[in-house]
Amino acid sequence: MYMASETRYDDMLYKRCGKSGVMLPFLSLGLWHNFGEESSYSNAREMVLGAFDRGITYVDIANNYGPPPGSAEECFGKIVKKDLASYRDELFIATKAGYRHWPGPYGEWGSKKNLIASCDNSLRRLGLDYVDLFYHHRPDRNTPVEETIEALEQIVRSGKALYVGISNYDSVLTENILTAMEAKGIHCLVHQVNYNMFERRPEGKLFPVLEEHGVGAAAYMCLAQGILTDRYFDGVKEGSRAAGKSVFLSKDQVTQEKVSTAKKLNQIAAERGQSLAQMALAWCYRCTPVSTLIIGASRLSQIDDNLKAMGNLDFSEEELARIDEILVPYAREAY
Repeated sequence: MYMASETRYDDMLYKRCGKSGVMLPFLSLGLWHNFGEESSYSNAREMVLGAFDRGITYVDIANNYGPPPGSAEECFGKIVKKDLASYRDELFIATKAGYRHWPGPYGEWGSKKNLIASCDNSLRRLGLDYVDLFYHHRPDRNTPVEETIEALEQIVRSGKALYVGISNYDSVLTENILTAMEAKGIHCLVHQVNYNMFERRPEGKLFPVLEEHGVGAAAYMCLAQGILTDRYFDGVKEGSRAAGKSVFLSKDQVTQEKVSTAKKLNQIAAERGQSLAQMALAWCYRCTPVSTLIIGASRLSQIDDNLKAMGNLDFSEEELARIDEILVPYAREAY
């Protein structure tokens, strides 16, 4: 029988999420990859329990995670039932809806029909009465924002989720939905956003909007699907994500320019006594209003390596200036 480590909270860093009572861990575990039917259950279980033993309380899932869609929720639900049921109140469990999950016109986007049904299905797969956080996974320009908000409100009022959040909204759409939610007395807890050294656009407009409204940010893809590590310094090797079937990172996306940039950044990381991955995580965490960094992992040792980033989270002005200079080619219009 699993017994959680008695020292699980001793070393973890927690940060308040926006203007709320919720404290989120430095790292959160994302079940985007390596938790579906095609993955090893024993390895998934080892990562989930190992992460919890290290103080990682936030587990991030979505209705379409797998593959196939829904299987990551089923996997985690099995782990909760077998090992974590008695620790439910110590866990912060999030799921999402908005990307395609089932056939037909109601299986995706932001309609009330989709969001309510998806939430119910997620709870069934997870074996839970409620989730702590329910996200709208992506904006839907064809559905009135009032309908999406009505669905999120109903999910909270019915007790199926304690908090609601949004993901992948730009600054204009974020301002619109946050203002409309506040008018109905609903607080958006967190915005989940793609943010890393190669993707800095949220800094310009989106993050200031979140700060103004008291909304935290959960950053994902902080390692740019592994490009901000030493994994591709010697090319795309067999067994790497870029060499596999991932629809999010192909071999062609691991460009020589990005690898060259990663090597330059790695020199600064080495001077800081960190790996490139650890520095990349620390760099993301430095930015207000980032409250937590959502990482993926294929084994527990990767989680341990990433947690070492907490050993050096401070940057000198000189270090930040050198990093900014290296990243000039990746400057893009803020959103």
